[in-house]
Amino acid sequence: MTDTLSAQWVVLDIEGTLMPTSGVHVVLYDYARPRLGPWIDAHPTDPVVVSAVAQVKAEAGLPADADTAAVVAVLHGWMAADRKAAPLKELQGLIWQDGYARRDLVSEYFPDVVPALRGWDAAGLKLAVFSSGSVAGQIASFSTTTEGDLTNLFRHHFDTVNAGPKREAASYAAIAEGIGGPTPPRIVFLSDVPAELDAAAEAGWQTVGLARAGEPYADADFGDHRVAKSFDDFRIVPDA
Repeated sequence: MTDTLSAQWVVLDIEGTLMPTSGVHVVLYDYARPRLGPWIDAHPTDPVVVSAVAQVKAEAGLPADADTAAVVAVLHGWMAADRKAAPLKELQGLIWQDGYARRDLVSEYFPDVVPALRGWDAAGLKLAVFSSGSVAGQIASFSTTTEGDLTNLFRHHFDTVNAGPKREAASYAAIAEGIGGPTPPRIVFLSDVPAELDAAAEAGWQTVGLARAGEPYADADFGDHRVAKSFDDFRIVPDA
C-alpha cells in the first residue's frame, strides 16, 4: 500500500532527490570550475564578487593582496573536497545563473519529479527548497529545465546562508519560521541524506528518505525515516 502523508508544506532537497548527483558534481561543477577566475576578473566591482573573494582570502588565510590565481586555487580545493563554503556557493551561483540564461545549462530531473511537483502544487500544497546550493543557483536551475520554467512552483528557497547547515535542527526551525510558522508536523522534508532527515525530524518535521538506485545514498541506513525509491512510492495530500 502506498504510504500517505498529510501536510501543508513540502520542502525538498535537490541533489540526489530531484536530480542525479552527477548533475551537480559533474555537469555544474565542471561548468563552474574553469569560469571562476575569468568571472572574478570580469566583475571587479560587483559587490557580491568582491565580498566572496574577501571571504575566501579570510577563510583560507591568504593576504589581502592575493591574486585571482591564489583565490581560485582555494576554490578548486574546496570544490574537490565538496566543501559547502558560502563564498564558493555565491560565485558558483552567479556563474550557473549566467549559464542557464545562455542555455549552456539545462536542468534535467528524475522522471517522477516534475509530475509530482505539479501534482502537489495543483492540490494546494506549498513547495519550498532547502539545498546547499545558493538561492540564486537554485532559482536559475529551476528556470531552465527540460520541462520548461518551474520557478512558479516554489514559494521559498533556502540555502546554508539564509537557513543554516543542513545537518542541524536549528536550520529547520529557522525555515519553519521563514515560511510562516506552520507547526512542524505540517511540513514534510524530502532528502537522500539520512543526517539531514535526522535534523529535520529533531525539529519535529515529517520526513521521507529518497534511496534512488545508483545514487550515493541508495543503500544508506535511513533508520526510522520513511524510505522511498521514487516519488511514486508515497502520496502527500493537503491536511485539513
